[in-house]
Order: sequence, then C-alpha cells, then structure tokens
Amino acid sequence: MSERVIEGKTITFDEDGFMADPNQWDKTVAEALAGEIGISPLTDRHWQVIEFCRSDFEAQSSAPTLRRITKVGGVPTKELYKLFPKGPAKKVAYVSGLKKPSGCI
Repeated sequence: MSERVIEGKTITFDEDGFMADPNQWDKTVAEALAGEIGISPLTDRHWQVIEFCRSDFEAQSSAPTLRRITKVGGVPTKELYKLFPKGPAKKVAYVSGLKKPSGCI
C-alpha cells in the first residue's frame, strides 16, 4: 500500500497501483488519474463508461471486465479501445477508482 496526494486528497493505492478505497474517488480525482495515463480531457462518452463501471462495481462488488463493459455497458469494443487505449478494462478501472479487474495481467 502507498499513499499519494491527488487534488488535495490523500489517496491510498494497493500493490497493483489501483485505488484501495473506491470511496476516496471523485470526479476531480478521476480527471487527475486520467491525465496521468494520457487520457485527457475526459469526454461525455468517457464519463458514461466510468459511471457504468462504478455502478456495476456497486452491484457486483468487483470492477467489470472488458467483456462486461462491452456486453452489459453497451460500448463497442473498438470504441472502448479508442477511449481507453492499450488495456481499456485496466485503464477505466484505474480512472474510476476501482481495483484491477480480475483476469487482467
């Protein structure tokens, strides 16, 4: 575990580099995290995906997989890769303040 100050908040990260407590997340933290991985600015479509992932996490108690985002969230795979290039499930989980999705390397 490690801590970093982001947008004036002390955020705890797990050993994989993901937020340890999703309750520490807010939209300003999301913008900062997205900027760190080269996704900026966040568009309305990014926010739709992020909000789906956070909502799905609340219901399922785990970050959604790529397949779940595309099938249940209704975001075509190609679009998801354009929004969150090179590892979209991990990147959207990171920006959404969730733990690394199961099955991700």
